[in-house]
Amino acid sequence: MKTTRLSLSLAAPQEKVSAIYITPEKPVCIMTLAHGAGANMEHAFMESLATALAVAGIATLRFNFPFMEHGKGRPDTPAVAHQAIAAAIDKALKLLPSLPLFVAGKSFGGRMSSQYLSLHPRKDVAGLVFYGFPLHPAGKPGTDRAAHLAEVKVPMLFLQGTKDTLAQWDLIEQVCASLKKATLVKIEGADHSFKAGKKVDVMSILVNATHEWIRV
Repeated sequence: MKTTRLSLSLAAPQEKVSAIYITPEKPVCIMTLAHGAGANMEHAFMESLATALAVAGIATLRFNFPFMEHGKGRPDTPAVAHQAIAAAIDKALKLLPSLPLFVAGKSFGGRMSSQYLSLHPRKDVAGLVFYGFPLHPAGKPGTDRAAHLAEVKVPMLFLQGTKDTLAQWDLIEQVCASLKKATLVKIEGADHSFKAGKKVDVMSILVNATHEWIRV
């Protein structure tokens, strides 16, 4: 596999953010990969996930949101986050124009990606992958954050742990059951960080489920 450092230009605000492109020798698709609210694109989980996806034949373009690029603690507004996602999608299409493009994100990154696609339907996106959708704040169960998902036109894959404090299991089940194009993968014992003890190889579960779903 090959790793290349890039930069993405955002339309508004006019600035650049860092990105990392990892591609296997014979990729089957490319995926944008947005980080969560608490860690940037170089967090160990993001690095491990991108590397494991590449081994499975999935090229990834992960990137920083502006707030992480500049070391700010508070996440960007949705409007700014959406610009970063749009820039990543456009770049990915240029990198591997002949292959299917999927959009993905960890927690905040997945939620912002789905918000963007609900507002800006794109025929050049084949599907959307959530590595832990943050359905509600910890300790405050609810489904308001999922309201926009009904407007997403592409198939969606939800990879969720049963001990995720940001997505009570019965609620995420209800949400996915209400969406015609949603697939829910249950990861027993995993929390929002996808930690489930040493006996469970969660990364393999995430990658294998992703790989099987994109090939359907």
